[in-house]
Amino acid sequence: MQDAIRNLIDQNEIQALLTRYTEMVDKREWKRMDEIFAPAARVDYTSSGGVAGPYRETLGWLAGALEPWPLNLHFISNFDIRIDGDAAQSSCYFLAPMGREEPDGSQTMTTNAGYYHDELVRTQDGWRIQSRVCEQTILTGLPPDYVIPR
Repeated sequence: MQDAIRNLIDQNEIQALLTRYTEMVDKREWKRMDEIFAPAARVDYTSSGGVAGPYRETLGWLAGALEPWPLNLHFISNFDIRIDGDAAQSSCYFLAPMGREEPDGSQTMTTNAGYYHDELVRTQDGWRIQSRVCEQTILTGLPPDYVIPR
């Protein structure tokens, strides 16, 4: 019974961590990245035309890529979390509509969606992402004048 309770607590903590990632990105609270990622973590955004590498550099790229899109709402769901002691693997769906205000008062919107595949580690400060691969499968509404930075 204790193992089942610990597993439920861990799953809840991991889901909360993954939600904090979406909030960090949407609100541009980059100073929170150390609360989400392990010190040697790596992130891969190559499926969305981005970069892969150590999390600080990769999130720096993401901050620049999102500058033209100040309106963000990140949604995650369909969690598949597998815990093995102090390590875990997780996959979840993401849906991320993004928008910007145009001079005429209208909004331009684009939406990307896919999967986050994560490897996580339990630290003394709680669960942290050790590795994240973003597998983008859908991209709609991207204006022809926008070029994803490299």
